[in-house]
Amino acid sequence: MPVKTWSTPVREENRNTIPCALCGASVFKRRLSCEGFSYVRCVRCGLVQMNPQSEARAVANRYRAGYGEDYLSYELANEGPFLRLQELGLKDAGFDEIEGKLGGGNRRPRVLDIGCATGALLEKLRSRGWDATGVEISPAADYARRERSLEVLDLPLEECAFPPASFHLVLASHLIEHLNDPAGFATEVHRVLAPGGYFLVTTPNIAGLQARLLQGRWRSAIFDHLYLFSVKTLSRLLLDRGFEVQRVRTWGGLAAGLAPRPLKALADRAAKRFGFGDVMLIRARRP
Repeated sequence: MPVKTWSTPVREENRNTIPCALCGASVFKRRLSCEGFSYVRCVRCGLVQMNPQSEARAVANRYRAGYGEDYLSYELANEGPFLRLQELGLKDAGFDEIEGKLGGGNRRPRVLDIGCATGALLEKLRSRGWDATGVEISPAADYARRERSLEVLDLPLEECAFPPASFHLVLASHLIEHLNDPAGFATEVHRVLAPGGYFLVTTPNIAGLQARLLQGRWRSAIFDHLYLFSVKTLSRLLLDRGFEVQRVRTWGGLAAGLAPRPLKALADRAAKRFGFGDVMLIRARRP
């Protein structure tokens, strides 16, 4: 059964017109029209974004006040499927190779999961010998601390004030598309990542088959997604912030219910092989 993407209801918030978060340009064309909101595409670099955009404080409040408990309920209800998807993503990213390079002996490699939700993946990594830390601004942070005894900070990454080079691996699964300042976020990840460390970032793929077919009805074109990246735009963002892009994987050819199972299976295999999947993962490294 497919997991429905959670989103807060469309509502009125203070919005500002901003320059493109990737290249700084200010000329845009309409890209997607959705129910109650829309996306534009930067003419210079191609980044798809909401613009005008809600202010950062209003965006953060969506996950705290009002809808925070709804989000926690959603995460708990889907915790098992989410964990399996994350584990498959780690496999595609070459996690065993990464773990082999970073671990060994008495060393406990340090991992930071940003947007860790209820901490299911962090708990799994801790059981494998990782020193695990999370960042989560919703009420799920308290759940992870209380029920799993995890170290989880309930502040945005930029406010956590981690020392430089604190972590060997940073994870951000389905997070960067929610942020007002994805470039600043990537800069901070680079700062807290140790030289030779890895950044695994997973996000919907606006250049995928489903997005092209469904346009404004695409399941990832939701009110909470401020940016919709392609492999090209996300790779450029990471390269511009000093990362090496080592590996790109996509998956998800057709959503369940859009086609008969045999056709879906064929589309899913092709999406993974040829790179037009609905979701993408980029493995980047700090040199």
